Amino acid sequence: MTHHPLRELQSLGQSVWLDFLSRGLLKSGELARLIEEDGVSGVTSNPAIFEKAINGSSDYDVAIRQLAQQGLDSDSIYRELVVADVTEAADLLRPVYDRTLGRDGFVSLEVSPLFANDTAKTVAEGHALWRALLRHNVFIKVPGTKEGIPAIRELIAEGINVNVTLLFSLVRYREVVRAYLEGLRMRLARGLPIGEVTSVASFFLSRIDTLLDPQLESAAKQGGATGKAAGELVGQVAIASAKRAYHIYQEVFQGPEFAPLRERGARAQRLLWASTSSKNPAYPDVKYVEALIGSETINTMPLETVDAYRDHGAPRSTLEDHMAQAQGVLARLGELGIDLAGATDQLEREGIVKFATPFASLMQALEAKRRLATTG
Repeated sequence: MTHHPLRELQSLGQSVWLDFLSRGLLKSGELARLIEEDGVSGVTSNPAIFEKAINGSSDYDVAIRQLAQQGLDSDSIYRELVVADVTEAADLLRPVYDRTLGRDGFVSLEVSPLFANDTAKTVAEGHALWRALLRHNVFIKVPGTKEGIPAIRELIAEGINVNVTLLFSLVRYREVVRAYLEGLRMRLARGLPIGEVTSVASFFLSRIDTLLDPQLESAAKQGGATGKAAGELVGQVAIASAKRAYHIYQEVFQGPEFAPLRERGARAQRLLWASTSSKNPAYPDVKYVEALIGSETINTMPLETVDAYRDHGAPRSTLEDHMAQAQGVLARLGELGIDLAGATDQLEREGIVKFATPFASLMQALEAKRRLATTG
């Protein structure tokens, strides 16, 4: 049988999702091929992805013109465009969803990044997108901000699938897990079933190393024992954080706290590794795949990482390797005077901006195209 690294990840319990969506990907048949040949079993999107898809091609121009001539404003045009893409992708993945009994086969659509710090607007937007999509195999993406936590709890309680995005901190991840469990319990208290509602927690990786590596490299140049210790941590913090997150996952979802919910049909909130392309050209291009292969996890990869792993991935179970050392990596950061909590807070804030900025650019472009279509 032909060696196929992407498919072999599935045999190790890890799902491969694609961190990209566009109309061209759908209409060309490329997404269908990735599902059929490579075993891609889910798709994630975000405002930056849709900005690239819509502003970076002419694939949407006819639809934009038609929607504008129907009298829709730019916000409504955006929603119509992305809902159309997500529903088409969800329909392509529905056989995967059915075959895996709801474990895989999902597509994610994010609430407006402008609402990342507004609980009420996030909940309202989550409801609106859920109603527009009308699919069981979709996730509403909600940033794991302080204000996002109660929104996650409420949406889960109302039976809406949630992909919690922009997670960098282990403290925040514990809050997200708690919100999911509380949402399930609220739903049970209302006399509603919990077997179909589900969630994933998206832990972002490469951005952690991108921020902290320069600090560690600077400390390493000081030499001596401190410099040596700092040098040993370069490129290790993101993976160590992910391994500790998986430890929390096991502690909660394989432990006694979740057992009563599992008996009522609840699904564990799976961990999803995001931001898995290597930003540092000195690192292997599959660095954030190879080190984190484990059961009941998801790795969402951009197209270039999918291609790289198909070409030269070497799948084996690695996620539970060196778990004790992972805790040591994080502890040693503090000893070096590096504030991990401050760094993850910074990454969360920057993450919101990284989505809000392209979203604003996209909305400006849509408004310009709307005016052109309606005024000539």
